[in-house]
Amino acid sequence: MKAYQIGDQQGVSSLLFVDKPTPECGPGQALLRVRRVCLNHRDLKVLAGDYGPRRDPARTPCSDGVGEVIAVGAGVTNVKVGDRATCGHFVTWLDGAFSPAVFGIDIGVSIDGWLAEEIAVPAAALVKAPDALADAEIAPLPSAGLTAWHAVVEAGRVKAGDLVLALGTGGVSIFALQIAKMHGAQVAITSSSDEKLAKARAMGADFTVNYAERTDWAAALTEATGGRGADIIVETGGGATLSQSIHAAASNARIAVIGSLSGGFAPELPNFASMIGKNIVMKGIAAGNRRMLDDLIKAAQANALKPVIDRVFPFAEAAAAYAYLQAGEHMGKVMIKVGG
Repeated sequence: MKAYQIGDQQGVSSLLFVDKPTPECGPGQALLRVRRVCLNHRDLKVLAGDYGPRRDPARTPCSDGVGEVIAVGAGVTNVKVGDRATCGHFVTWLDGAFSPAVFGIDIGVSIDGWLAEEIAVPAAALVKAPDALADAEIAPLPSAGLTAWHAVVEAGRVKAGDLVLALGTGGVSIFALQIAKMHGAQVAITSSSDEKLAKARAMGADFTVNYAERTDWAAALTEATGGRGADIIVETGGGATLSQSIHAAASNARIAVIGSLSGGFAPELPNFASMIGKNIVMKGIAAGNRRMLDDLIKAAQANALKPVIDRVFPFAEAAAAYAYLQAGEHMGKVMIKVGG
């Protein structure tokens, strides 16, 4: 079969297009013919050798995808040949609280990922795709969608009337916008692009701030909302933006720390005391479990959720898809069509 490998992990140029054997479908596993793959920021980090230790150069990358089941191993009863299905990349985290042990079997990192014509995964991790959702509507959900669901619904305990602040217009933030509006919340979103902010308003964002024009974007949001702080903050920037997120938070806010897209890390938080004064809860978010993904897919079906897909690349142009994601001009998700 055709597949990609991460090679010597020096960046996008390391991505290799190769022929490799079709994976075996062992007991408890399912073999899927891949139909769509979505890229995430961590896929760039893996390819650059910047996501934990360097990986086997023959590793097939990518943690997001959907496929059609073409074989099942002994003992598999939850899916059958012909089903479309997907799974979270932490394939052993089926339910319950997070444990660092879930990093041990991580699709696209410690085991082969979706950027291939076929993939074998533990069948217990799979969630069937309902007929009402197309491949392009399922493939973006297991990483960015699931992370946003965990942040806004599970950790954030969103309710109607809350104000949810999402930083930037990448995959997680756009899903956070959609999920928050689905629950009757208001949404504030930031970007350095007026064009992207206009698109966010068209999607239902109530407040938008251009952080290139207002570097004190937390103060700008406070002004725009009449002094109201955000009840839930989807913090994708990391250390360089965390201080402003604390400034933007309401009393009893929940800050879901997703990643470090802004690049820097502040050595200290000058407003650390505000966390106590506002009684803020801060929680790290590492994707989510299978039960959360199942809940998200049910909600996506019930609410006709349409993921925002910025651009779709053919399988043979996966390196171009990586480069496009790395350029940072996208809004929403970057997708690769493999088959189907």
